[in-house]
Amino acid sequence: MKVNKFLFVAILSLTLFASCKKDKVAPAVTITPALARDTLFMIMNEWYLWNEEMPTVNKDNYADPYLLMDAMRYKLLDRWSFVADYEEFMAEMQGSFVGHGFRIGLDDAGNARIVLVYSNSPLYANGVRRGWIVKKINDTDVAPILESQNSTAYSNLIGPSEAGITNKFLFQTPEGKDSVIMSTKSSFTLNSVILYDTLHLSTGITGHMVFESFIAPSEDEFAAAFSYFKSAGVQDFILDLRYNGGGYLYIAQQLASYLVGNGNSGNEFIRLVYNSRNQDSNGAFPLLTTESPLSLSKVVFITSRETASASEVVMNGIKPYMSIYSIGDTTNGKPVGMNGGVIGEKYFVAPVTFKSVNKYNEGDYYDGIAPGTLVTDDITHNFDEREELCLKAAINYLETGAVPAKGASEFSRHKQYSEKPEWMKNAFILNK
Repeated sequence: MKVNKFLFVAILSLTLFASCKKDKVAPAVTITPALARDTLFMIMNEWYLWNEEMPTVNKDNYADPYLLMDAMRYKLLDRWSFVADYEEFMAEMQGSFVGHGFRIGLDDAGNARIVLVYSNSPLYANGVRRGWIVKKINDTDVAPILESQNSTAYSNLIGPSEAGITNKFLFQTPEGKDSVIMSTKSSFTLNSVILYDTLHLSTGITGHMVFESFIAPSEDEFAAAFSYFKSAGVQDFILDLRYNGGGYLYIAQQLASYLVGNGNSGNEFIRLVYNSRNQDSNGAFPLLTTESPLSLSKVVFITSRETASASEVVMNGIKPYMSIYSIGDTTNGKPVGMNGGVIGEKYFVAPVTFKSVNKYNEGDYYDGIAPGTLVTDDITHNFDEREELCLKAAINYLETGAVPAKGASEFSRHKQYSEKPEWMKNAFILNK
């Protein structure tokens, strides 16, 4: 599988030689927006998955690669192709982050609540946890802004992602007390594994992990978590991917390998399929050998509309090897991914270049992967509280095999806001 060819296109388009003589040195290339745009145009025509369906455009009508990407996307299916600042992208994928470190949303009663908070973040250090009510930010009521889904007003309220910006939060704690916290945005490393623990159920010991993104730090976090699960004798598994928008495919490959176990090492996890011009790039990601394999027969997933890309790849890829069941909401619906290219360490370009299928050639879930049981994301409880609706339903399914009758409980969905960039909802192969 020759995944590096894509990068060669970008390199060749940016390499200028003054002479073929050995004593001549190639001049430095200034990466202008126009040069990056022209490079992206070549990449799209050669490598874009839908290169035969994308609009015909005159590249010279667009000033930079950002505008050209938007013009060339095959909008009927492609919601994901993007261009990003190279340094910002690499920092994000290495887990480097600037902010307060939280996600916020509305509960069914109309309260703004903390949905998630990273363990290295300023707010976590101040004791803030999932489920806390956010009454005001900078003396402004937050709930009406979230209710109106006014992203601009929310962004203006919270400010840019810059270290040193301080916001005043008025929280209501789980005990019903008001708490004013002055939080200053800072730089810290994200934890992608938000929580891992074991549940002692009537059916045995069940592993439980809340996993938020497939990024570089995940590798070491998996090693710690699955060593714990292995030593605990985990028999079943609940994997909470409800806020996981994707990331690196090699991390997805590792996660699947821990779950499936070493007995299937070398067998196909997923296969990547490129456009008609690049069929010789098609190839498989095999399951790996890990130090703490679980060899599970059953996994219950917790999902939402934010469960995207690499998360869906794991769900689809392990399905041939075990029983899977999902609880929550229908996933995002992204059965495709990108070979990311770097232009002069200034731009990161990520057009959709392949679709993924599992061992049985199953894929194309553009409408998302529907859950077996539709359950509201219960942000009034923390992830490890057994009364949290999704966790409660997952436990009930494992212990009884039963699912709630259709319509037994009212389902609701509310928009949430994260400090992370939207392009994180992707599955990447980063060519180096």
